[in-house]
Amino acid sequence: MNNNETITERQQRELEYHREHARINKEILEKPVNFDVIFNKNRRWWNASWEMYTYLLNKGLKGKNVLVMGCGFGDDAFRLSKAGANVKGFDLSPESLLIARKLAEKENLDIEFQEMPAEQLKYDDDYFDIVVARDILHHVEIPLSISEIRRVSKPGAIFCFNEVYSHSITDKIRNSDFVDKWLYPKMVGFVYEGKKPYITEDERKLTEKDINQLLSSMLEPEIKKYFNFIVTRIIPDKFLALRKLDRILLIILSPISYILGGRVLVGGVLKK
Repeated sequence: MNNNETITERQQRELEYHREHARINKEILEKPVNFDVIFNKNRRWWNASWEMYTYLLNKGLKGKNVLVMGCGFGDDAFRLSKAGANVKGFDLSPESLLIARKLAEKENLDIEFQEMPAEQLKYDDDYFDIVVARDILHHVEIPLSISEIRRVSKPGAIFCFNEVYSHSITDKIRNSDFVDKWLYPKMVGFVYEGKKPYITEDERKLTEKDINQLLSSMLEPEIKKYFNFIVTRIIPDKFLALRKLDRILLIILSPISYILGGRVLVGGVLKK
């Protein structure tokens, strides 16, 4: 952030975490960007990210002004740009943005990356046709962020978010003494395959109350799907058959999927 700008203590902790995350992941600069989710006609219906892109691609991205919130190393910005959108992305971490800019240059993509918090956007009013938030809203103050999203979006703009989620019922189970102190420590190594979980001190999964608050800023959602009943909770996401079964179960149990799901995908028109 610029010296004349202030950020909250929570934002400062988030910034420090993601600065370190960028520092230890510089090898990403040596890897090509994967554009499969844009060009592959065989869609992965069981995968929330693929379903997000299926929804966005059907909106017609060419020439649209698209904002990628909390863009990190830039993956979503690159893919949306490759699909023909005019993309801008922002993040708190200058180190993450440096990686994103270098990768964009490497891929010959014209994307504007800026450093800012989601709660204080620097963009003009009524500018964006589409706003995309993937794994960022559970790091921010939602009321302030959604107010800014609505401000910078055109009338009729699309807002699409894909976020980790936990209903208050399942959250109570997750934070019970049995799970938190005994089961989770035994499962975490298996679920994350021995890697350190990518979880910051202040992040929290969206609850049904958060979803309702976000939905109140939109017209009737055009897409609302829940994913990850057991995948990423009890088993890692590397088992393809189980990922498909997991999604099928949530489709079958759709009336209560909002209780069982561990990830939510929503898209629709913002209210202005």
